[in-house]
Amino acid sequence: MAPPAVIATDLVKVYGAGDAAVTALHGVSVSFETGAFTAIMGPSGSGKSTLMHCMAGLDTVTRGSVRIGDTEITGLSDKQLTMLRRDRIGFIFQAFNLLPTLTAEENIRLPLEIAGRLVDEALFQRVVETVGLRDRLSHKPTELSGGQQQRVAVARALVSRPQVIFADEPTGNLDSRSGAEVLAFLRTSVRELEQTIVMVTHDPVAASYADRVVFLRDGRLVFEMRQPTPDSVLDALKRLEA
Repeated sequence: MAPPAVIATDLVKVYGAGDAAVTALHGVSVSFETGAFTAIMGPSGSGKSTLMHCMAGLDTVTRGSVRIGDTEITGLSDKQLTMLRRDRIGFIFQAFNLLPTLTAEENIRLPLEIAGRLVDEALFQRVVETVGLRDRLSHKPTELSGGQQQRVAVARALVSRPQVIFADEPTGNLDSRSGAEVLAFLRTSVRELEQTIVMVTHDPVAASYADRVVFLRDGRLVFEMRQPTPDSVLDALKRLEA
């Protein structure tokens, strides 16, 4: 068994101070397996996005630790965090974050070029095939559907071979068909490319594509589920909100 890709230990996150202080995370400890697809779920305000942002180095923690592979990230400088995110973490957001003046292929290659790293051409071709973009590489974002734009974002995250991809509501701006396509590509990337994906979602159908779902409520990890189905996830969410 490979060691976990991400380990969060006793994470506490407090926003504000004094009477205005709000605790978003109350001592959350959780690990995410290498080569697995994990979803984070919970009611609105449960802390799921805060947890992901802290693990990805996008937000600081008040107390506790986060490890990406063998690197403790909570004590890194801003410059070190920037390099970590550039070299070892992939991101997929609800907004596609593509540059409108670049083609799909140029958008996919851009992060590696900025980092001064060579593109693994064999991996590039495999990723393009996996996400079904072969005939769309010369198109600019305005010439692509929402689902195709998100597939470009998925490919961009995959080609750098990050240790982990964090996906924040990746199907939130998509219709159900396009969302299902993107989720299937994420699922395939885990199975065929051995990618590690951690996804925040509110959608039980999206969560059902994962190997495992962890549930938060009021900033605390309350339980987890293996081999989820849309119905089992929906039932769990109903219990959390009861």
